[in-house]
Amino acid sequence: MKSLSSMKDHKEETKAPWWKRVMWLVVIYAASVLALGVVASLFRMMMTAAGMRSH
Repeated sequence: MKSLSSMKDHKEETKAPWWKRVMWLVVIYAASVLALGVVASLFRMMMTAAGMRSH
């Protein structure tokens, strides 16, 4: 059975560098903004096709 200190050492070894963790946050944020833009564009196209115009 592993001791608590050896488990802690193993966890620190496998921890990703801070820039990789920040990059994942940026990628997830950009993907969510892109997905929101796609959904908004689809809604706008459907509303335009149904005759709803902004002017």
